[in-house]
Amino acid sequence: MKTIYDIAKLAGVSKSTVSRVMNNSGYVSPKVRERVMQVVSETGYKPSNVARSLSKGESYSIGVVIPEIGNSFFGEILQGIAQIIDEMGWSLICCDTSNSIAKEDRVLTALGNQRVRGLIWTPAAERNKKEGQRLESSLKELEVPVVLLDRHLRDSTFSGVFYENEESGYLATKALIEAGNKTVGMITGDLKLRIARERFKGYARAIREADLELEERFILKGNFSVEKAYKLTKSAISRGDLPEGIVTSNNLTSLGFLKALREMRLRMGYDIAVVGIDGNEVLEILNYNFSSVSRDVEQMGRTAMLLLKELLEKDTYKQEIKTAPCIVQLRGSERRMHPV
Repeated sequence: MKTIYDIAKLAGVSKSTVSRVMNNSGYVSPKVRERVMQVVSETGYKPSNVARSLSKGESYSIGVVIPEIGNSFFGEILQGIAQIIDEMGWSLICCDTSNSIAKEDRVLTALGNQRVRGLIWTPAAERNKKEGQRLESSLKELEVPVVLLDRHLRDSTFSGVFYENEESGYLATKALIEAGNKTVGMITGDLKLRIARERFKGYARAIREADLELEERFILKGNFSVEKAYKLTKSAISRGDLPEGIVTSNNLTSLGFLKALREMRLRMGYDIAVVGIDGNEVLEILNYNFSSVSRDVEQMGRTAMLLLKELLEKDTYKQEIKTAPCIVQLRGSERRMHPV
């Protein structure tokens, strides 16, 4: 199905010009109007109800779709987004997908019906190439700009704001090695997700560079949740398969790891060293001296919303990708004071 972007390109005009022609609003020269209408006739283009409402200025809402509303990381993201939306005087509609593709499809349809002017979206899960193309096509039919946040969509042409995931895994592992740990493991995230695979890739690169062995027993395959990290850590301790140092893949993984240590009467930075990917405000408040490789999460939210605002104001579209850099914060937990 053709979109307003396709009609504009074929007619050699801007999207706003096509909109003025279709809605009979604003001045368009007779020659240009005729050219646009010819393309519309040849392609059978029909503007969506959403597009019509936007052209009339009826919607001043932005849709934000996140996969884990209970994760403090996304709370910080929303704070950053809300700061820019408040400055614009617009409103925010937030939806949670619980990492479910089926729920995500329903949410995206619902936001289209809500006539949001733009969408900031963290995909629930990776889709195969065909599924991703079908979804992207459906989203383009809404004729609103989309900005991906934190997670990628395979072969997407959408703009996005992402993290240096591989570098974060590399720097966290390197910090543990440079602190004197000879065996370093990792509690991974969900390896079905690109961000988890990239973080693991960075971990493996640092291990190889240090001429250390990549031991399978020290790689605990998690899913970015507290409960899974807790169970994996507790099991590793019971088996005696605990490395000298370990990388935790996100804030929730870190909490699960620390919960297991406490229950098994082991101490971070004493019996085992740890560096987490992403910081944790609760641990800072409790003075845990938890070392991490993090990013400015609120700024990622602000950047995503500013990028969406920029896309809303433009007549032409060009994909833009922005990256949040790693921030290394070593507070002592990267070292051990007592052998395992």
